[in-house]
Amino acid sequence: MALLLVPDFLLIAAGWVICRHTSLNRPVWDGAERLVYHVLFPALLFEAIARNPLQPGAAAPLAASGLALTAVGAVLALAIGAWPGVDARAHASGAQTAFRFNSYIALALASRLGGAEALAQMALVISLCVPLCNVAAVWPLTRLAGHGGHGYLRELARNPLIVATVAGLAFNATGLQLPEWLAITLSRMGTAALPLGLMAVGAGLTFGALREAPRLATALLTIRHAVLPTLALGLAFVAGLGAAQQTVLVTFASLPTASSAYVLAVRLGGHGAFVAGLVTVSTLIAMVGLPLSLSALAWLSG
Repeated sequence: MALLLVPDFLLIAAGWVICRHTSLNRPVWDGAERLVYHVLFPALLFEAIARNPLQPGAAAPLAASGLALTAVGAVLALAIGAWPGVDARAHASGAQTAFRFNSYIALALASRLGGAEALAQMALVISLCVPLCNVAAVWPLTRLAGHGGHGYLRELARNPLIVATVAGLAFNATGLQLPEWLAITLSRMGTAALPLGLMAVGAGLTFGALREAPRLATALLTIRHAVLPTLALGLAFVAGLGAAQQTVLVTFASLPTASSAYVLAVRLGGHGAFVAGLVTVSTLIAMVGLPLSLSALAWLSG
């Protein structure tokens, strides 16, 4: 299982090396991230869902399990703010890293582990969990700043991943087929999205100010990489998921946190350096934790 994931993690490492040690530095990758997020990944999601229709009844247990994991992570992360001695700014900024997830890595791994079917299932889970993640991530930051109402609905309606997923589901409902020329074009855009997205993750890795709140950082990373994967292993069997859906759920629960958490923290006046450190460490932990979680699933499935 670890060897199966090595190519994806090597792409992350390649992005870090290229960004740090060549002329293709940070400004280049800022543009690459925007291209992937706004164009290439939406094309990938739309084509995968339009080509592989999901049965609502069969997908409901997986969708509910993904939402449950995200909700548990959000509740636990926000509850840490009540601990004595917790720095309010660091917590408001970093809490999101305990329940948010890296969509680039999620889609890349789903494609490698289960092909187009798993990719469509992961896209559905992502589209349902992104709104919950965004609200739970923004809420403590807006409270810290003493203001709210950052247009949640407008932001969600403009999210490219959600728009592409909804458009794919709507196209499926029509019963139509994509013209071959369009399907090939979208497929090639999606093929470009996966490696470029993974390299962009690597380019953004940086260690920040974790030493300012080590206890808080440990607690948040424990939720992300121990509590949620363990819960997913239990849900995989309790929820009655099929083998492919079990793999999607455990992969989803074991992902590193979203690299965009840093952007959100900075935009809302949070502790950006602390979040950057959490994102980096989370990505490194996932390189070991993801294969372990999937190996545990295989062992339990026996």
